Amino acid sequence: MTLQPIWITDDAPVHAFPDVDYAMIQPNGLLAVGGDLSPARLLHAYQRGIFPWFSEAQPILWWAPDPRAVLLPEAIKISRSLKKTLRRGVFQVTFDQVFPRVIEACAAPRGHQNDTWITNHMIAAYCELHARGFAHSVECWQDGALVGGLYGVAIGKVFFGESMFSRVSDASKVALVTLCQSGYELIDCQLPSDHLKRMGATEIPRRDFMRLLVQWRDAPNIVLG
Repeated sequence: MTLQPIWITDDAPVHAFPDVDYAMIQPNGLLAVGGDLSPARLLHAYQRGIFPWFSEAQPILWWAPDPRAVLLPEAIKISRSLKKTLRRGVFQVTFDQVFPRVIEACAAPRGHQNDTWITNHMIAAYCELHARGFAHSVECWQDGALVGGLYGVAIGKVFFGESMFSRVSDASKVALVTLCQSGYELIDCQLPSDHLKRMGATEIPRRDFMRLLVQWRDAPNIVLG
């Protein structure tokens, strides 16, 4: 049987997502198309291992890839040079001080890239989640300037990482290490990257990710800061 993504209308119930087992094999993890980025739909999706990822010209695409990239906080890899950076206290690290600035920095084009998947629509949706206490940022400062950070969605003891940025060497790494020391049991990286792998991320079968998600999503929320 060939799997196809389900179409979700804007007025469909927030629970209209199919089970993640119905996600496509190619492209890996595509599960549904359409709907909206309302707080209720986003939270329902994350609680079930589903996340949005699409470009400006596309409809909203919902994904649940197999395998899934994750970082278990105790498995974080800290290089010798990064340990030195941490010991020296090169950066001041804060939580949720400038969430909109962090997500906008993550959305900025990088290198030779002229576009971004973090659209204005996405920025508005996650800023609303932040206002409701479900989206968080970790910020790294140097001499009063914002030089790195990350943002994501937190439910229980699961942090669903969305993106990070760095304007100074090691800034985003320090943000990630700080996040790993904040009490979360599972950090969802969604898709693998060489950078995250060097920091200790690994890929696990989707069924194992779902087991960990169910185990930790209903735990008391972490208070950052």
